[in-house]
Amino acid sequence: MSPAAAAVRAGWTRGLIELRQSFTNGAELFAHFLWPGLTLAVAWWLRDVPFGDSGYPLGTLLLPSILGMNVANGMIAMSQQLTAEREDGTLLRAKAVPHGMLGYLTGKVVSVAGGTVADLAIFLIPGLLIVPGLVTGNLASWLTLAWVVALGLVATLPAGAVLGSMFGSARAQGLIMLPFLGLIAISGIFYPISSLPGWLQGVAQVFPLYWLGLGTRSALLPDSAAALEIGGSWRHLETAAALGVWAVAGLLLAPVVLRRMARRESGSNVAARRERALRRIG
Repeated sequence: MSPAAAAVRAGWTRGLIELRQSFTNGAELFAHFLWPGLTLAVAWWLRDVPFGDSGYPLGTLLLPSILGMNVANGMIAMSQQLTAEREDGTLLRAKAVPHGMLGYLTGKVVSVAGGTVADLAIFLIPGLLIVPGLVTGNLASWLTLAWVVALGLVATLPAGAVLGSMFGSARAQGLIMLPFLGLIAISGIFYPISSLPGWLQGVAQVFPLYWLGLGTRSALLPDSAAALEIGGSWRHLETAAALGVWAVAGLLLAPVVLRRMARRESGSNVAARRERALRRIG
């Protein structure tokens, strides 16, 4: 086995261990169920609230949109974990091992992607029982959901790694959340995007969050619900193309950015960040 293949294999094992530990640690287990539970409560509360003259309840439109949003949340999780482990010296230790960064990133992708898929299941399974009007009785719906989620993870996780490499401390991660919340507001997650001004619709379509929401809605809503979307269509080809562009860009950019970040890492940098963190606590 080549050194690179051994690093990938070790990273895969590490990722599975981290994923399993996230479901045995009380705080992380609570987080796995907290947000799905809160969003399910919102969807249930809106299950009988009609959206205009469309004939669809807001809860029915909301559930698949939140599913797409949760896929995009993997980008935030990747960024936060990479920044935190850069701050505590984990990345420096990985750098010291042959092909250590490759193994580290493999493990991180496995754990974050696995955790994201688990969170989707925690949200979707009870959601199918409490929200009416979803299309789940044909294979095409599940195949569409599968490729949208898979391509969405490939599109967002490398972007999360790039974002994580840009911040020297976990405290600075708050800078990511504000624009992300703004994107949620304009991407048709909580309200159909067709009701927004045209220029905001254009901005939303630049980012993968909108396309993820559109893709998951196309999988779980009736075809007639496409009338609420831009152009009155689910635009599967455009969804695949947009997410594919983000995936290719991320896969090309992430290794370059991460190698550059790893070269700058040193024991003195880790010690300085730790000292700053201690001063904030003190």
